[in-house]
Amino acid sequence: MSLKHSDKASAAGLLVALGIIFGDIGTSPLYAMQAIIGGEAIALDVVYGSVSCIFWTLTLQTTVKYVILILRADNNGEGGILALYALVRKNAKWLTIPAIIGASTLLADGIITPPISVSSAVEGLRILYPHIQTIPIVIGILTLLFIIQVFGTTIVGRAFGPVMLVWFLMLLVLGLSQVLYHPEIFKAFNPYYAYQLLANHPGGFWLLGSVFLCTTGAEALYSDLGHCGRGNIRISWIYVKTCLVINYFGQGAWLAMHVGETLNGRKPFYEIMPDWWLLPGICVATMATIIASQALISGSFTLVSEAIRLNLWPKVRLIYPSDQKGQLYVPSVNWLLWAGCIGIVLYFKESSQMEAAYGLAITLTMIMTTLLFSYYLFVHKIAKLWVGAFMVVYLAIEGSFLAANLLKFPHGGWVSLVLAIVIADLMAMWLRANVIKLRLTEFVDLDKYIPALKELSNDISVPKYATHLVFMSNAAADDQIENKIIYSIFQKRPKRADIYWFVHVETTDEPYTMDYHVNVRAEDDVIKINFILGFRVEQRINMFLRNVVQDMVRNNEVDITSRYESLNRQNVTGDFRFVVLERYLSVENDLPWHEEFVMKFYFAIKSITNSEAQWFGLDNSSVKVEKVPLVISSSSQIRMRRVY
Repeated sequence: MSLKHSDKASAAGLLVALGIIFGDIGTSPLYAMQAIIGGEAIALDVVYGSVSCIFWTLTLQTTVKYVILILRADNNGEGGILALYALVRKNAKWLTIPAIIGASTLLADGIITPPISVSSAVEGLRILYPHIQTIPIVIGILTLLFIIQVFGTTIVGRAFGPVMLVWFLMLLVLGLSQVLYHPEIFKAFNPYYAYQLLANHPGGFWLLGSVFLCTTGAEALYSDLGHCGRGNIRISWIYVKTCLVINYFGQGAWLAMHVGETLNGRKPFYEIMPDWWLLPGICVATMATIIASQALISGSFTLVSEAIRLNLWPKVRLIYPSDQKGQLYVPSVNWLLWAGCIGIVLYFKESSQMEAAYGLAITLTMIMTTLLFSYYLFVHKIAKLWVGAFMVVYLAIEGSFLAANLLKFPHGGWVSLVLAIVIADLMAMWLRANVIKLRLTEFVDLDKYIPALKELSNDISVPKYATHLVFMSNAAADDQIENKIIYSIFQKRPKRADIYWFVHVETTDEPYTMDYHVNVRAEDDVIKINFILGFRVEQRINMFLRNVVQDMVRNNEVDITSRYESLNRQNVTGDFRFVVLERYLSVENDLPWHEEFVMKFYFAIKSITNSEAQWFGLDNSSVKVEKVPLVISSSSQIRMRRVY
């Protein structure tokens, strides 16, 4: 997506933005105010102070930081913490650390989003049916949601926008219905009340952990930039924020009229509903939370696919349910998320318990985004004074949220942090393993072997292996090739072919690049092709190579007719056969213990994920997979004594 197109807005785009982007932040009124009040008696200074905190959090954190500033940092129209990392990673290696921390905490804390959203909505049924068991309903809704992922979200997505339009309109009307009875609540626009709560109310600072719930979906605004465009997000946010703020003020007005009481499990969100609207309101809320969950799941798929291309995640299976941009299904991630969500529901049982755990990890994501964006501003020659001001202000705000959220650690926050640590370790070790592998890769001069390749091609004493033999190569340079490929052709089993093709795939930091470069090293004998693909492009090398070869045939650059005399007379196209070299860890290695652990972990995970052939989108019927030893560090010289 171009920068110009990203800034455009349309009626359809605004509706799509409502449906895709604002689900998480839009459903926070279901539980945020209840979490702030907790089990304490309702106090007027807490009500005014918390509503003021929410307004200024939505203004400073969501509006200023994300909607106004960070949406500017698009990678060819794409957003998200890994897209931001791709923009700046060439400038400093240490930026990998905040990228890994941010991505892992976003995935981990996101596991709590569907359970807390759906549970908060479904628990409203207890007002009408006090003894209803909500856990089976929540599990049923979540399971159905994850099952339908395999079909893609095109059909469901068409209904997302209108439902969320109704949802936000409902928030607005419900809020207005309450502020009319207590218009004094509008005094909370004054940040003085927020300051009073945080500075003077006993334990007021620690309420920031619950206030933070109102903005947990802000990261999604940036992550889904590529789906909707900057213009649509910014304009629709005006409507969304207005509805959210009025609803929070409405809940505050209701609480202000019940000073001295305790909630005793009551949800302010449902308390401001008229009785006749409760059942329809619960249904709308449930649909909104399903949409919020869908947005998170789709975002997780996108995040993992980006991580794979950036060498931060194993090459798991990716499925594209339709040709629509952004449509992606990752089976392994889908079912891991499902298991995590069900585990959260069974462990915490109540949304009020989930509130105590939610938000801790996502605070770290926001801090990492602040660090990466600050470096992005620095690279783009923004005045150091402004870069420093941005970093200081937002690290102070998010540092305060993090400190307050640390109270959640013993109450379940540890769950998301443990998950984040596991995910971050996986990413770090996967990246480290790829670095270690590079120490092995030995490249040789391809031109040096062209005479030998020509001679082998004409040696009729060697059985022909294929008319066109295609090797997948890691060598980016046109004049280089891996030593292991040369070994495979000449020594492992001599592979005679009429034309040798060497194909390299380079992943760029831009999302949707689809370029290629052809270098004919020896006419009708040796050809090197480099595919330059964006980090969001599915690698369908079989199909891509077919198109490239057809172009070369049209340009008379190559003759792909079969060289067998009988088939050549019939003008039959020669057969193509792919060879993929899959490495395994050699027993000859003498690595330090930590590197040996990383490599054993790498190959253990690799054994249960996609093969190289599957990852490159190659037709299994024409692929030969060869195992080659990965010798990274040879053992010390062995001293042996000859005896007679």
